[in-house]
Amino acid sequence: MNEDVLNTSMRKFLKTVGVTSQREIESAIREAVADGRLKGNETLPAQMVLTIGKVGLNYKIDGMIELE
Repeated sequence: MNEDVLNTSMRKFLKTVGVTSQREIESAIREAVADGRLKGNETLPAQMVLTIGKVGLNYKIDGMIELE
């Protein structure tokens, strides 16, 4: 295994996950506020699950997203 290749590949994957996740979360929240499902002052529980089937990784991260 080439550690440099692994490190570069993971960083690229995590950057994509971060940017895409932020965009999707913001879009979903704006839509929910616009159509009245959210008031815009809530704190929302959030969960991210990282799965890599071939190595048996299934890791859950819990957090909160504050809107105000």
